[in-house]
Amino acid sequence: MKSEGNFSLKAALASAGERLAILLKDDNLNTLHGRKKIGHILAYYKFPLFILCLFLYFIGYNIYGHITHKDVVLYAALVNVAAGEDLTWQLREGFMAYAGTDMSKNELKLYTDLYLTDDELNAYHEYTYASRMKILASIEGKQMDIVLMNREAFDAFSQNGYLHDLDSFLSAEDPDLYRALEPSLVSNIVILEDNADDMALDDSLSYSALTQEHRFGLNLSESPYVEQAGFGDTVYLGIVANTPRTEAVMAYLRYLAGDRAPLSCPDA
Repeated sequence: MKSEGNFSLKAALASAGERLAILLKDDNLNTLHGRKKIGHILAYYKFPLFILCLFLYFIGYNIYGHITHKDVVLYAALVNVAAGEDLTWQLREGFMAYAGTDMSKNELKLYTDLYLTDDELNAYHEYTYASRMKILASIEGKQMDIVLMNREAFDAFSQNGYLHDLDSFLSAEDPDLYRALEPSLVSNIVILEDNADDMALDDSLSYSALTQEHRFGLNLSESPYVEQAGFGDTVYLGIVANTPRTEAVMAYLRYLAGDRAPLSCPDA
């Protein structure tokens, strides 16, 4: 059964087509000039012309989107980490060049300006709610694979169960790389169960939680990319637990954890 919306659109296009056909045969146009001709057209054919312009816009938009579309090979995010132009290029285009990926057809999506903090005095606290919503939506939509973050964000991602246990993940995917990175893996806790909801109803309760400890993070402080950027705080890498792009994630990890000299941004 055809939807009412499709029927209305087809009816509007048909009506507009009929009016335009009449416009092309309108003998009055031959006797009018200048503003009078324009006024006549707008008075009698404004709606079909509007429909025609709208139709051409959507056709052009779809063609442009098809031509410029790029497949996303990986989604990465910087949380509580501000990267300059050079590091941003290295995290995005630099990896694409390292991986030999055709950048005319593919891209790495890098989320920036994401901030998570409970410190109300922090200058970025006002962005926390919007950042949290974007992070949750991206994880739910499987559009976040790798996270580079400071300790506060690392705690939040770990405790909420968003990250892979890197001991299990890396040892299964690449045992040699796991052995090389194992000394730099960092432990954190995941909260399996707590009484936060009960505390909201009874303020006499003290917080309690059932937790597990795993190594969810990789200390990237010795990565040539992080060293070159000169961050004062430790930068942690985490792999989002529901990522469907394991092969690309592993390639990105090898790229960041390698000891090669960072590529330079061409425009830097």
